[in-house]
Amino acid sequence: MEQSENDFSNELMGFVNGENFRAYQIMGAHQATKNGRSGFIFRVWAPKAQQVSVVGDFNQWEQPGLIMQKDTTGIWSLFTTQPQVGQLYKYNIKQADGREVFKIDPFAQRFEKRPQNAAILGDLLPHHWHDGLWRGRHKRSNYFERPLNIYEVHASSWKQHTDGSPYTIKDLTHELIPYLQRMHYSHVEFMPLMEHPLGASWGYQLIGYFAFCSYYGTPEDFQEFVERCHAANIGVLVDWVPGHFCRNADTLPYYDGTATFEYQDNQRADNPGWGTLNFDLAKPAVQSFLISSAMYWLETFHLDGIRVDAVSNMIYLDYGGRACQLNKDGSNRDLAGWSFLRKLNQVVKATYPQALMMAEESTADTKVTGMLAENSLGFDYKWNMGWMNDVLKFFEMDPIYRKDNLNLLTFSWMYRQTENFILPLSHDEVVHGKRSLMHKMWGDRYRQFAQLRTLYAYQMVHPGKKLLFMGSEWGQFLEWKYDHGLEWVDLNDPLNQKMQLFTKTLNEFYLANRALWEIDDQETTLEVIDADNTAETVLSFIRHGKRKKDFLIVAMNFTPVERRNFRIGVPYSGSYQEVLNTEMQEFGGTWVQHNIASQTEKVPFKQYQQSITTTLPAFGTLILQPEKIILRRRKIK
Repeated sequence: MEQSENDFSNELMGFVNGENFRAYQIMGAHQATKNGRSGFIFRVWAPKAQQVSVVGDFNQWEQPGLIMQKDTTGIWSLFTTQPQVGQLYKYNIKQADGREVFKIDPFAQRFEKRPQNAAILGDLLPHHWHDGLWRGRHKRSNYFERPLNIYEVHASSWKQHTDGSPYTIKDLTHELIPYLQRMHYSHVEFMPLMEHPLGASWGYQLIGYFAFCSYYGTPEDFQEFVERCHAANIGVLVDWVPGHFCRNADTLPYYDGTATFEYQDNQRADNPGWGTLNFDLAKPAVQSFLISSAMYWLETFHLDGIRVDAVSNMIYLDYGGRACQLNKDGSNRDLAGWSFLRKLNQVVKATYPQALMMAEESTADTKVTGMLAENSLGFDYKWNMGWMNDVLKFFEMDPIYRKDNLNLLTFSWMYRQTENFILPLSHDEVVHGKRSLMHKMWGDRYRQFAQLRTLYAYQMVHPGKKLLFMGSEWGQFLEWKYDHGLEWVDLNDPLNQKMQLFTKTLNEFYLANRALWEIDDQETTLEVIDADNTAETVLSFIRHGKRKKDFLIVAMNFTPVERRNFRIGVPYSGSYQEVLNTEMQEFGGTWVQHNIASQTEKVPFKQYQQSITTTLPAFGTLILQPEKIILRRRKIK
């Protein structure tokens, strides 16, 4: 369609004013027709540049290239018929100090494969989606009342080919999706899939905020992956990094020779901990750029949600111990970052109310989830880093000391209603010498597997949604390596096979039992039976669903001692059937048959008038379900 530069004046002004949230539709390079001629329109924001031109395959990269024109917004533009689809290009920028440099296109939607980083000309063709049933079903339902069990994946190290080359997203379409189905995960979450130049950053140092990483394939391939996931009833989530960016000189840093995307203050711009630069989130154009990026991924790829990485870096001036000037009132809140994240969630939710917005944030000083009117950041979920740290510390401990540290498991019960939590056992816990989850467990190999099963059982029965990093499902012993495939050879070992079967069974059990997810966000979902049994180091509690009869009784033994005739208080008289035992032989344990159904006795236990007895396996977890009960509750007064 023929168009003139003036057609987009409002959109361009909206970009620099921080109010254009689909800036990818006009910025960058797009095919266009002008005065009956077909070509490309290029647009780039470089307000302090002295001159900007386009260079590429179409002019043999000769300088100065095709000269662009700057408007009053600081955006440079050019229509030209010279380039062809598939050719490479960059911008040649004469910066504020007169120095000329090549820079990438910040809005490019395709890049050549690393280590090169020129953008590739060609618009993404419209995808004819066939996931209306999936999206419609989720639009009509309350996601807080649905199961959410996430398998976290690093795209290029889940599997590799025999020659060492990584799987592409096409390969993952054929192998990962069936695996997710077999293992009964509800969602897959990818570590960043945006263009990044260094694999060792795991994708967290980005250059292309609108480009699917060429190392993994094409954006069309990823659209097909998402559609196939939705057809298989699997949601797709992706990590996204709006706080900081790669500092490679030919990418975003000091784009026009001055602080463009980053802070003017070098102390605030520099992020030495990660070797990156921090976005100046107070700049309106930067807000347009980043929110447009989030909207692009949700809209173009039909993502079910985004996990925002490193939120603490954006909301605390002194994050990581960096030197800073505090606010006038002495507080350390980064008001610009706080306001940006609220704006991000407001914009996303206005268009995609069912998109899951998740935050990785490790403090309790700022309310992260909830309504914006509650003065929160407006996210749907927050990773519960405190739960993760406490629980892993407990499981690494010699059982002889656990009786004095049972509060590490129960402390999270006290604050579980303060936010909507995801319980993560993520990639961050299995690298940099921290050891794999399997390797963290105390004792010999058999006991490590037994405790790993109980760890996963505790994650599953604890209120909150779930996340497990790839390879952990079968107890990989070696740490994760970003440049190697997972140790699939482990599955030649019967114990690893049985561990994988246990995780599969546990995932299926979670999906089938409404008590584990239906009212996760309500106080009544958890009823404590006994959290004071430090002598035997056993926890017992109930998880409730909406309906009175939808509940599960959980008893967890964290020692290597079997507990016979173990008494558990129950809310109703009748019989209770064991429905999960982590120590069954098929899971790698020693039990060949389940406990028989337990009949209630009129023996008081704590606040309950009746109780049952059963046998708790060493390092084991039992889950019981009411079989035939009388739904009249009486408690001891």
